Amino acid sequence: MRVLALDYGSARCGCAVSDPTGTIVTPIAPVPRPSSRRGLGALRRLVREREVERVVIGLPLSLRGHDSAQTRETRAFAEHLARLLGDAVAVELHDERLTTRIAQRMPGEFKASEDSRAAAHLLEGWLTSQAR
Repeated sequence: MRVLALDYGSARCGCAVSDPTGTIVTPIAPVPRPSSRRGLGALRRLVREREVERVVIGLPLSLRGHDSAQTRETRAFAEHLARLLGDAVAVELHDERLTTRIAQRMPGEFKASEDSRAAAHLLEGWLTSQAR
């Protein structure tokens, strides 16, 4: 199953995709202004063109696990994207704590943006949790 991970931010959304076996994670170009009409269209195209079956969106909880304004905005974005994609593509949230910090400390392969490297770390964590 091919999975798309999103590190949501209102200005841009980092993106990473898995291979169909869930073994290889590749950061891809971020989507600017993902909640805009153009941004949502770009995400729909990504899902269709890459034959994505599941979208995992990073949930930015505080270090103590509490919601913030960004957490609420991300939940609203995930709900909107799920409605847009319909029942054919599952959309879920996954704890993204520290993925941005990890991405900042690790040099980017493939010249990927920091946001997309964070999405790649998010996806690796999600895939690992699914293997357990």
